[in-house]
Amino acid sequence: MLMRTLPLTDNGGRDKVVPLRATPAVARRIESTRLLDGSRELVIEHQGNEYHLRLTRNDKLILTK
Repeated sequence: MLMRTLPLTDNGGRDKVVPLRATPAVARRIESTRLLDGSRELVIEHQGNEYHLRLTRNDKLILTK
């Protein structure tokens, strides 16, 4: 957790530690056409498992293990 010290005048100049709000991470964006690169299926390896990202006949994406 991020912490920040703010000076306070009502407590004799002692500092008070208050938590900072974490800035939400912005999700990366990539076009599916760049991922698939002309094919209809992409295999993604994650923690020793294979996941298949497929483009259907109706141009929908399906991710299966």
